Amino acid sequence: MTNPQELLHARYGEIPFQLEKNAISWNQSVTALLSHRSIRSYLPNPLPDGTLELMISSAQSAATSSNLQTWSVVAVEDKERKEELSKLAGNQAHIRQCPLFLVWLADLARLAYVAESRGFSHDGLEYLEMFVMATIDATLAAQNAVVAAESFGLGTVYIGGIRNRPEEVAAILNLPPSVFAVFGLCVGYPNPEVETAIKPRLPQSAVLHRETYNLAVQAEALSHYDEIMKAFYQQQKMNVPGDWSEHSAKRIATSESLSGRNRLREALNNLGFELR
Repeated sequence: MTNPQELLHARYGEIPFQLEKNAISWNQSVTALLSHRSIRSYLPNPLPDGTLELMISSAQSAATSSNLQTWSVVAVEDKERKEELSKLAGNQAHIRQCPLFLVWLADLARLAYVAESRGFSHDGLEYLEMFVMATIDATLAAQNAVVAAESFGLGTVYIGGIRNRPEEVAAILNLPPSVFAVFGLCVGYPNPEVETAIKPRLPQSAVLHRETYNLAVQAEALSHYDEIMKAFYQQQKMNVPGDWSEHSAKRIATSESLSGRNRLREALNNLGFELR
């Protein structure tokens, strides 16, 4: 799918706006971004040599706050290690199935080492700001890697379940103190026998605010989106009762719905993050 109107319709469940004759030009980069979809079924084919390295080069080309580069990534290809991580992340089969599983890290250990090696203290690392910075850095880097992977014809899916049991993940990956696994990423060739559609997103009226934030527009936008998502769930034969709003509300209704992540602050403290 490369037609701009088709891609926009797939991404929003409708044509959200018309590109006027003198509007900015559509290009291949926008086509690639709007074509993104999460892949949860992979072929066993190994990745070509250099794939991982080019993905990491792309990741390292992302913006990073003050050039501190407070992220790292662990590439996991070992079958047994992927099996262990899969169990900790909700027993997701695609973690075991993909040829490459990347665990993206908020990494403050490297800066601590740099400071100590130069005779400086590193009290600043104990504050919440630095953890937020490291999480943002890791996220920006990972998304660049995803764009690169998709340009190679590969599929990906993020794994938030890697945060379900952080201390055990840290033990499996031999993470030092002040390093936290933010999320995982499956990478591999999509299984062509399993069709995966582009999932519609919220209307731009829900997420795009001009000059100031406007909560009042949410009701109409969400109601419209719920209808689009109900149709999408039915079309894709997804077992999702109700609409997007109901599904999302249930996802945050109780601490139990967080699948263990309700104790994240405790886990971070255990992993060496003060979070002052």
